[in-house]
Amino acid sequence: MLGKLTIDALPLYSWVAMSGAAVTILGGLAAFILVTYLRAWRSLWTQWLTSLDHKRIGIMYIVLALVMLVRGFVDAIMMRAQQAFSLNSEGYLPPEHFEQIFSSHGTIMIFFMAMPFLTGLINIVVPQQIGARDVAFPFLNSVSFWLTAAGAGLVLISLVIGKFSQAGWTGYPPYSGIAYSPGVGVDYWIWALLVSGIGTTLTGINFIVTILKKRAPGMKLMRMPLFTWTTLCVSILMTFSFPALTVVGVLLGLDRYVGMHFFTNGDGGNMMSFANLLWIWGHPEVYILILPAFGIYSEVVSTFSGKRLFGYESLVYATAAIAILSFTVWLHHFFTMGSSANVNAFFGIATMVIAVPTGVKVFDWLFTMYRGRIVFHPSMYWTMGFMVTFVIGGMTGVMLALPPADYLMHNSTFLVAHFHNMLIPGALFGYFAGLNYWFPKAFGFTLNEKWGNRAFWLWISGFYLAFMPLYILGFMGMSRRMEHYNVPEWQPFLMVAALGAVLVLLGIVCIGVQLLVSVRDRKTAMDITGDPWNGRTLEWATASPPAPYNFAVIPQVEDIDAFADMKIRGVADLRPTQYEDIHMPKNSAIGILLGGMAFALGFAMVWHIWWLAMACLAGALLLLIIRSSNDDNEFTITAGEVEAIEIQRRYTTHKIATDRPMTTSGLPDGQTMQGRF
Repeated sequence: MLGKLTIDALPLYSWVAMSGAAVTILGGLAAFILVTYLRAWRSLWTQWLTSLDHKRIGIMYIVLALVMLVRGFVDAIMMRAQQAFSLNSEGYLPPEHFEQIFSSHGTIMIFFMAMPFLTGLINIVVPQQIGARDVAFPFLNSVSFWLTAAGAGLVLISLVIGKFSQAGWTGYPPYSGIAYSPGVGVDYWIWALLVSGIGTTLTGINFIVTILKKRAPGMKLMRMPLFTWTTLCVSILMTFSFPALTVVGVLLGLDRYVGMHFFTNGDGGNMMSFANLLWIWGHPEVYILILPAFGIYSEVVSTFSGKRLFGYESLVYATAAIAILSFTVWLHHFFTMGSSANVNAFFGIATMVIAVPTGVKVFDWLFTMYRGRIVFHPSMYWTMGFMVTFVIGGMTGVMLALPPADYLMHNSTFLVAHFHNMLIPGALFGYFAGLNYWFPKAFGFTLNEKWGNRAFWLWISGFYLAFMPLYILGFMGMSRRMEHYNVPEWQPFLMVAALGAVLVLLGIVCIGVQLLVSVRDRKTAMDITGDPWNGRTLEWATASPPAPYNFAVIPQVEDIDAFADMKIRGVADLRPTQYEDIHMPKNSAIGILLGGMAFALGFAMVWHIWWLAMACLAGALLLLIIRSSNDDNEFTITAGEVEAIEIQRRYTTHKIATDRPMTTSGLPDGQTMQGRF
């Protein structure tokens, strides 16, 4: 009945594994108790878990990302602690557990932290930036989220039942083959990626259609905000690259489950086919993570410099060029595989060429800041920290683009430092900037700036301490993924790296405190205008938080910075002469049920519980038939109801503004002059 699942699947082999399982279980139990204590199950179900509102789905994505950030960083600090104190000793982690940790760290951070974070910001912002009331396919949006959550759930449950993969986050054969990894770890990895990857592909399709078909009247392609442009390019990359990941996961699964030989060299397969397929997905994935952050930096620099973006068209073309070139450089991830000199030369040159449009972006941001009235908001700190740090990572990337240099530094800690140097400031700093920037739009109050600044300084200080020593260690010959070592000269650098990880941990704590303090003080930080930063794009034309329909009347766009142009023309605050009926999607429980089926299917396939797998497939098919047969999936907000909602919102805004104590600055207590140029 339970396939391979036995009592031996419990993590009794290591006190560290048992502690991790206990923390996971206690964390889930604490969340259950808290929701029960607050008697919030009904509202959680009706307002969030079954919602098709793109804004609420976006918030759930970000909550998932923050949870997985903590989980993934626990792995990181465990690795740093192990390496700092394992000179001529085994340290505190057994080798097989250390292998699980570096495998799960990469998997979590790429697939279940960074991807949900960027998708969450896209969901919240893009429909509002283009003047739309929702995404093109609201139900598909819900399914995408719950498939991502199901994949994350499979990674988390591997901590409690069984083990995670020991073959690295890239899962290269032969390490991931059945001969070298006969346990369930690689199967957990495969099914987590397959389930979440399908969800990501659907997200890409959804936002391509949303951006191309749902824009407000007058919003031509070359009038779209930069964040929307980066989202369009990223959505195309998702749609074309993630199927390669799905294919390689299926082929590896067939090798493991039914004895095929796609990636076994001795039986007619080719291990390097796996590397090619993986990185045909993997290098576009780097820019899937980075390009939305570039869009965020563009919005932040423009807003907090009080200027229109310098070189808007060049930024658009640079974004498109990066998206196209990202498909031409995948082979630089395995220069050492033995390709011909001509092949390596082509991919080396292509890798250096892709740095050119990235450099264009940096100069455009700097020229936007030049002679601007810069406001040093936390979002701006994250942006400026990115520009300095990312340039360093880019220079090291150009070094690795040279095949002879790559032969020396491949698989060393230099490569680890470069990879993190690109993704942490290139992507994660941008997500944090976006979190601080758009938080009032999602929740109606601003985040505490003092704690936001503290988080930034701890993160950037910790980053330099954690990863600059790894560049040096790479030159000193240290390979990555070493569980212990016997070279005394390495230890001081590894101890500095561990100190950097501690500072980053404190930065994560500051982000948590920032959220808690902001919720506590929300009444004094209410965004009564919907436009706390004197924004330039259409999302700031809506209330904070917006009504379910975003716009009572779809705006007419006549310039690049649509909302700034509306303010200049004096039409930003005009009330419409009449309202119209608005059709919105009804809530649906089928999305979360499909996610549950996907999770159970993955778990069943991992443990060979075939009856459960068949039941999940049948259940998913039944749910899709039910959804497809239901024509009553919308409700109407009448024109009168829309008008009543808008009048109530205006009354509430006026009441908050008049009731709030005034300061000597003439602004309501808790408001500052930030962003009011």
